[in-house]
Amino acid sequence: MDVKQALPELADIQLVIFDCDGVLIDSEGLSKRELLILLSNLGVDITDSYFETHFLGHSFEHVTAKIYQDFDVSLPATFRPEYQKALIAAFTAELQPTSGLTDMLDALAVPRCIATSSSPTRVGHAMSVTGLERYFAPHIFTASQVENGKPAPDLFLHAAKNMGVDTQHCLVIEDSPAGVQAAKAANMQVIRFAGASHMGPWRRAVDPLSDDVTTISQWQNLYSLAPALTNTMKSRGNRG
Repeated sequence: MDVKQALPELADIQLVIFDCDGVLIDSEGLSKRELLILLSNLGVDITDSYFETHFLGHSFEHVTAKIYQDFDVSLPATFRPEYQKALIAAFTAELQPTSGLTDMLDALAVPRCIATSSSPTRVGHAMSVTGLERYFAPHIFTASQVENGKPAPDLFLHAAKNMGVDTQHCLVIEDSPAGVQAAKAANMQVIRFAGASHMGPWRRAVDPLSDDVTTISQWQNLYSLAPALTNTMKSRGNRG
């Protein structure tokens, strides 16, 4: 079983909160490609490592502030619309769910929702083009609904409150350090998903991390860790 740093137990989970980019959808490579192109046009050249360290899992507002802090460049008002347009086009042409996701979701026997740093427009389009809308709508929460984005716990707390589940009964599935930090700050159980393509270089690196987080790289590993989450004899469709 391809699981690293397995937790002693995933206890009494009543809600699974999924991050979107890099967890449900294999989007981080597309997002990075389009962002780096637009930044390069402004004379800002960043490395893959910089993107993963400073942008992965964060909101656009965080990205804007970080670019100003580190490169003394203010992104023009046209930047975000141009980035959104480029992403929508890339998502329409290339976006896919992460491998094995729909089989896992079909067997998931507890309620689920999304808590993402993406904009409502971006996540809505992603759900539409990948066919994942049926699994999650209308339970999709974005950073635009809270004061502080990840790594603050606000978004996960907002999701749990709206879903009517106490924090200790929530399992968050994240890929980014910011998301993991936010889940821990919200007093929720958390698993790192390393199955998306952008996590390939990280899979060996995540093993020695000292954050005490279980890492899985295949969706079927989730039910190996927490068999109570699945009920293959009873499908509940779009639960909520």
